Parts: sequence; structure tokens; C-alpha cells
Amino acid sequence: MVRRQELTSLNHETPPPPPRREARSLPTVCPGCGAHTQTVSPTAAGFYDLAKTRNSPKRQQHENETAIFQRALSQNPSISPTDALSSPPPVQALSTPPVCDRCHELQYQNKGTSVIHPSMQSIQDIIEESPHKQNHIYHVLDAVDFPLSLIPNLAHSLNLPRLRTRNRRSKTINYTRGRVAEVSFIITRSDLLAPKKEQVDALLPYLREVLRDALGRRGREVRLGGVRCVSAKRGWWTKVVKEEVYGRKGGGWMVGKVNVGKSALVGGVFPKGRGGKMVEGGKDEQGVAMRSADTTGELAEGGDGAEAVRETYQESELLLPENEVLEDDPDEEAFSEYDDALALLPPAQPETAYPLMPLVSALPGTTASPIRIPFGGGKGELIDLPGVHRSSLDQHVRDEHHKDMVMTSRIAPEQFIVRPGQSLLLGGLLRVTPRFQSAGEVMLAYPFLPAAFAPHVTGTHKAIAIQTGQHSELSRDRAGEAYEGWISSIATEEAKEKVKSAGTWKLEWDVTKRRSGPLTDVAAGKQKAKDLPFVVYSMDLLVEGVGWVELVCQTRKPRARDSLFSDDALSALEAKKEGDVGDGPPEIEVFSPEGKFVGGRRPMGAEALGGRKREAVHARRGRGRMSIGMTKRRQQVVN
Repeated sequence: MVRRQELTSLNHETPPPPPRREARSLPTVCPGCGAHTQTVSPTAAGFYDLAKTRNSPKRQQHENETAIFQRALSQNPSISPTDALSSPPPVQALSTPPVCDRCHELQYQNKGTSVIHPSMQSIQDIIEESPHKQNHIYHVLDAVDFPLSLIPNLAHSLNLPRLRTRNRRSKTINYTRGRVAEVSFIITRSDLLAPKKEQVDALLPYLREVLRDALGRRGREVRLGGVRCVSAKRGWWTKVVKEEVYGRKGGGWMVGKVNVGKSALVGGVFPKGRGGKMVEGGKDEQGVAMRSADTTGELAEGGDGAEAVRETYQESELLLPENEVLEDDPDEEAFSEYDDALALLPPAQPETAYPLMPLVSALPGTTASPIRIPFGGGKGELIDLPGVHRSSLDQHVRDEHHKDMVMTSRIAPEQFIVRPGQSLLLGGLLRVTPRFQSAGEVMLAYPFLPAAFAPHVTGTHKAIAIQTGQHSELSRDRAGEAYEGWISSIATEEAKEKVKSAGTWKLEWDVTKRRSGPLTDVAAGKQKAKDLPFVVYSMDLLVEGVGWVELVCQTRKPRARDSLFSDDALSALEAKKEGDVGDGPPEIEVFSPEGKFVGGRRPMGAEALGGRKREAVHARRGRGRMSIGMTKRRQQVVN
């Protein structure tokens, strides 16, 4: 009992030391991932290692320069040390706030761990904490697997007003709980569809129709005039979206699944260089104004707020000795408005004309928490939200192939021919088996997939063995044996045991006119597609979060069957039995882990837009010069 009292009195006599200046000078949230700043858990997002700052090369250089300065003073007796040290040289301020260790490793070493993806209920709770009366939801979609990245029933999940219909009497503004919330669609990474901006613009009507199909029954009635096809990498349509963001007041929320390009889109459409308040000299350390709002309500109303302190990120604070501490200042308490530990919306960043943009990485779940970036002198802010769960396909792929699962540049596909009895393997993880209506048909495949999903055409029995790692009954004498071939697979051993049928799709879209070439050209064959004796069917097979495969098959046009009551009834029965009357659209069956991660859509025809460039006739190289021996033999024959 006495020992416990001694420990209690000792604890009261030695209170815990106040936080060091290094911790107080860090930003409230990491500007790269949005996670709250912390110095406790090194594996969590938002962690800052203060030891790295104290032992940084900048501090060592500062100490070396100080030592040289002291030696110069000691060697020159004419200079008084008191006069020299009375006005120390100014310390240069950091141009940008520091990012956490996780963002630093993702940016420079390309390694890191993903955070837990929030649910739609969590996204709704975050948006409901918005301090703005006017809100705009940007539903970000990925062009690679469009429209699989669409969040179904987004308006219902977020408790938003319904999309405006084509009816001319439909309301332009709908209020929900006293707030205005509008929804618009933005398709990112459009540079992966075609090489030129004009070609992507020509695809916009097609993209609207595909989006209507994905929206379901009410998709035919919705207005989709505000759909934008943007490329932050190439700068396509970013200026138009930037002006729309700046013209709207309140909050702009980027909502979408993981790895659809939300952070890159924020960096491309954020209105930089606008708004802000000038400080001494008219410029801050970045050459622009720097300010922050006192409260979220003042930010929503567009108030002036308080000027941000220039010394917030000064290097002198980070270089303070470890044993020196700073007394608490009640006027500089962080989280003054966010004492509630259950608040889902973090405080906004200090407003600058050129703020640090969110980190862009191929890792799913890079953004850990909402990132609020104000603009326009408190006019509004752009919020980058964490991505919703998209696909768990990477869990069935070996770790060494994860970095090759993301399409980063446009692909010029190679043509693969799949004949009866064969299948198309995609990285050994997915298998596409066609079902033809007649024996003479073939299928053409144009895969728009990254390097990890290398295509390979082989027999169906061998494709099953590669995908599952074990020969099936189609292999006859080798049924049940393990596959020991040289064709590699990116699938894990657990994924090979979970292979199931993902469904059957029909190539039901007619693309005869598009792929008939000079037969229907006005300057050549001048025939109509309906008069041709064949039909070309096509579709796009989608791989969730990865890419797509364009499938094309040519079949004979169906003919009118002869009546069984005619004079040639016997011939009609034989034709019906042999299947010579006509062929319908072929089908494909796809096999994937757990029977998931695939989908279908109407064909885009990207092979004609972004395929391999065909050399012009006048630029083709002629036949090479004949050898000297061939020339002499020809001369002997002539003589």
C-alpha cells in the first residue's frame, strides 16, 4: 500500500513532458494521403519519424556551416563574436509541407500497404458532415473497365436526389435536408481508349449509351449531357472541368471506387493560382498567398478567416534539439474545432494558390482519409474521398505480378485467332472458351490488357490444365495428373482450386458495316451491309480493374427455312439437321477464380482506333534487289 502511494506521488511530482517543437510543427493531416498526423504507429498511415528529421542531411549541413562560421570568427580577432551573432542569417522556410513516411515510400520507393476501404455508409456519413449548403458529387469512373467501376444506386446509397430526367418539367434543383446535392459523371484515363483527343470525343455518344445500359431501367430517362471524358495525364477536358469546379460554390466531392484516378483528377482540375490573401511583400514562401479559415462555417460562407502563420513549416522548428521543449501556448492549440474524436471529416488544409496535391499511386487505397483543399478565398473546396472497394482480383495473383496489373499507357493490341477446340488464356488466370454454331467459324481476339495478363491460344484441354494446374477428362490418358508444362500462370495455388464458370455471353452486336472494309465503302464495293452473305458479331469482354478484350466472329447470314409442307421437304429436314440453314451469334464461356471479376458490354471498336498503325501504300518498301547469282542465271536463260 505504501509502495502504491509512493508511485502515485511520484507520478504527480513528475508530469509528462510537453510535446517537442518537431511534433507541433507538423501538419494536422498528411497532405498526401489525408491521414491524421501521428508519431506512435510506424505501420499506420500518417506516421512521421522525428528521428529522420533530426538526423537529416539538411540538419547536418546546417551544423557544418555553423562550425565553419565559428572557426572563421575565432581566426579573425578583428570581428567581435557578439556583433556577428547578434543578427544570425535567416533560415529558409520549407516550400511545401512534409508528407508522412508512408507517402514518401510510395512516391520514391513504390512500396506500401493499402488501407481498409470504406463502405458506402461511411461515405454517406462523411458527406453528411459537410459544412456547405451547396454540394456537388463527382462520380468518377474508370475508362479501362467502363462501366464496371460504376457504383450502383449511388443516389440511393448516399441519400441524394434522383438524377434529372429528360422531362422538360423536371426540377433543376432538388433540396435534401436543406442542402443542394447534384451528381455528375466523369470518366477518367480516357487516353487509354484512343491516341487522339478527337477520337475520344467521337466515342462520347457510345459511352453515354453504355452508361444508360449500366444504370438500369431508369437509365433511358436520365439526362447525361454533363458526362465528361477526361485525361489528367494528357490534359484532355481538364480545363473545362476546372472552370466548372471553380464556378460552383460549396463542396466538390470526388466519389468512386479505388484506383479509378480520383487523386490524379483532383490534381488536374483543381483551380490553382486563384484566390488567397497576400502577406508581407505580397508573397509567401511559395510566391503565393496563404490563408486558412477559422471555422468550417466561415469557410462555407466564404469568410476571410485568419492568416496562416508563415513559420508553421519552418526548418528551424524541425531542427530544434531533442532535449529542448516548447511550452504550451493556448492560442495555438491544434484541433480547436475538432475535439470530437468521432468526427469523420478532418479539418481543411491552409488555403494556398498552389497547394500540395494528393499522392497518385497505383496502390489500391492510397488515400486514407478525406483530403480537403479549399480554393477561391473561401469560396469552396475540393474533397478527395477514399475509394470504395472495387475488386479482389489481386488476391488471386502472385505478389511479384501485382505491379504489372495496372494499365499505365495505351496498348496497341495483337490479333489472336481462336479456332474450334481452342481457348484463349489471359495470364493463365482467366480462360475464354468460344462456342461456335458451325465448324468453319473462327473468333478474333484483341486483348487490351497489361503485361501481367499475357494472352495465349491453345487447346481447351491444355488450357484447363494450365488454369487449374491439373489435367481434366479432356486430356484422356493424363486425366488427374499435375500440369508440368512451360506455360506460366500468374494465379496462386489457392486461386487454381477456385476456378468456376463466370457465365456465358453472346456476341449479339452486329458490326458488319464497321468491319466489312472496302465491300461497303462508297469508293469501292458500294454494297450495303444487309446485302452481304455474312454477318460480323462482336462484344467487349471486361476484366474488372484491368482492361478488356474485343471479340469478333463472322458467321453466315441466316436464310429463310423451307417449309416442311413444300415439295422439297426432305431437303429442308436435312438442312435443319446439318445446321446449314443459318448460324446465329456465337457464344463464349468465361472461367475465372470464384466465377467473378468479368463482365460484358457492347463493342467499342477500339482496335480500329488504337490498333497497330498500318503503313501507307506509298511508304511500303518494295521488293529487295535480287542476288548476283540470280541475275547471272537470268542472263544465261535469255542468251
